[in-house]
Amino acid sequence: MVRTIVEKEIANYEWIDISEPTSEDFTFIKERYNLNEASIKDSKEPEHLPKIEEFENYTFVILRVMSDNFKENSDSIGEITDRLTIFYGNDFVITVHKRRIEFLEKLKNIEFTSIKTKNSRKLAVFITTAAVFTFSQTLEQLSTRIDAYEELIFLKRMKQQPVLKNLYFIKRQIDVARKVIFLYREVVEHFHSSSKKDVYTRDLKDLQVRTSTLYENLSENVAQLLNVYFNISSNHTNEIMRILTIFSVFFMPITFVAGIYGMNFKNMPELEWYYGYPVAMGIMVAISLAIYLWFKRKGWL
Repeated sequence: MVRTIVEKEIANYEWIDISEPTSEDFTFIKERYNLNEASIKDSKEPEHLPKIEEFENYTFVILRVMSDNFKENSDSIGEITDRLTIFYGNDFVITVHKRRIEFLEKLKNIEFTSIKTKNSRKLAVFITTAAVFTFSQTLEQLSTRIDAYEELIFLKRMKQQPVLKNLYFIKRQIDVARKVIFLYREVVEHFHSSSKKDVYTRDLKDLQVRTSTLYENLSENVAQLLNVYFNISSNHTNEIMRILTIFSVFFMPITFVAGIYGMNFKNMPELEWYYGYPVAMGIMVAISLAIYLWFKRKGWL
């Protein structure tokens, strides 16, 4: 669907927004604004990473925006982020996206004669800043989920499979976001080049650097949490093996005594003794008690 958000009578450029684009929509903007076929092809790729290219009469930008409500088991760039394409020239801005992007809806209601959006390039910078900010907003959500699993690992016992599965998805989501934010650097550097930089491009660069750093820290936290979880699981397994070993040490000599007197040879005088059974039981109890005291003295119990 093609919509005109801003007309030239209001600003010195027009803003065309296309949601759920069709082939006819791409043909329309290509012919009307003389767009290169290569940029049209790139804008159709659903999982294209951020990039920026300058052409003779316009600049082509591909952004990734964090989805508003991606599922907790999402692990691909297409599920976690949405593509937002910008074509801007001296007198036009075109935004193309498949899904509804919330911050774009809010931007449509701003004052387009202000200094932030006084020309097409500044509007592109403004949209890019809002796109990067969506990754900052998701940081709190991811941090909360990590804190919840940290509490489960340290304070509660939870089955191994759900914890590992959910931590895997969190790690994948962080890695995807970190990769996208890193690739934003090319776009940011283009806007903040020496001949074009201003206070708004500097804010964009600061936001991109800060967000990238925070995702790096979050990725390290998840990696450390996974290491702690594996160590706790390993210690739990070792504890089980220790208990089983203690049981085997107790029962091995008892089984040895029972095996000897269970052979039923004819020339075994103890089998005819009146007190043979209580004596055998007493030997087993004495051995078990001796092992218990030995373990206690060593600090193994």
